[in-house]
Amino acid sequence: MSSMIHLEGIRKSYFMGKQVLEVLKNISLDIYENEYVALMGPSGSGKSTLMNILGCLDTPTAGKYILNGQDVSKMEDNALAEIRNKEIGFVFQQFNLLPRLTALENVALPLIYAGMSKRQRNEKANHVLDLVNLSDRSAHKPNELSGGQSQRVAIARALVNDPAIILADEPTGNLDTKTSYEIMDIFERINAAGNTVVLVTHEEDIAKRARRVIRLRDGEVEADTPKSPKGDLVTA
Repeated sequence: MSSMIHLEGIRKSYFMGKQVLEVLKNISLDIYENEYVALMGPSGSGKSTLMNILGCLDTPTAGKYILNGQDVSKMEDNALAEIRNKEIGFVFQQFNLLPRLTALENVALPLIYAGMSKRQRNEKANHVLDLVNLSDRSAHKPNELSGGQSQRVAIARALVNDPAIILADEPTGNLDTKTSYEIMDIFERINAAGNTVVLVTHEEDIAKRARRVIRLRDGEVEADTPKSPKGDLVTA
């Protein structure tokens, strides 16, 4: 199994005047192709900072980050933007849909930057909306959709570029329990179809749906727990 994400000695510090705030301290880990990983940790543990680095939204202060065979740790902003568009699909807690666009137009948006024709964009967007069982809502705008439907549109948009990795930051944070489980079913289907999924959550029952749980505390990996073949989290 090849390593999709390789982190080696990753540190992230923020400088406020003469004060240095070290948020990530020497994080080394590998996430493999087609893994399904949950990142957990209390507030201030560094999980959001780590997610931003994994998503090429930020760069580490020190250390090496190899994403799908490319060293992205020292790339310039333009190169990082290109990597993000090609390799990573993002799903956020707040959905981040454009209110004036329909579900179909929101999903097709990343394909504009990929230079596809409108017909190709719409075909691809319709296909991924169908994957998340939302093709009947393609002409609806975000204010005409429920929270769960909006999140499914956001997931379809994350999938539309055929990314190597799906990064989901608290994707069920604004949803009720039943809808949360429906969204997690979709992530399981995405993973079963071959995508690598990395999920940030503070909810234990959501994290249990993943195949591996990495817990952060004070900027370091506190625990890295795979599941046994039976599906239980290995605690030994």
